[in-house]
Amino acid sequence: MSVSGIESIGFQPYVAPQLPADSVTATAGTKGASGTSSAFGDLLVDGLDRIEAVQDKSDKLAVQAATGDLNDIHDYTVAATEASVTSQLTVAVRNRALEAFNEIMRMPIG
Repeated sequence: MSVSGIESIGFQPYVAPQLPADSVTATAGTKGASGTSSAFGDLLVDGLDRIEAVQDKSDKLAVQAATGDLNDIHDYTVAATEASVTSQLTVAVRNRALEAFNEIMRMPIG
């Protein structure tokens, strides 16, 4: 399967924000940890919102195709495939995250 055109589904690689050198010591406590988890949470919510938007577009075009209001059926075909690939990618990432979590939980503590 080719990944060319993945930009069209809203995939953008994550680039971690860079902190100034003097702020590293200021955020070394719990403040930095909560900021990181908040940023991760925001990324997760944004990603899920994008997935929902792709699926909503596909659903809307499916209704238009069923009612005969859609002029170009290939628009629906592309949107349905895009929604399917996006869902498969999301499930694959979730599965890998669960595998990593389980592996960490199996590590001995000492």
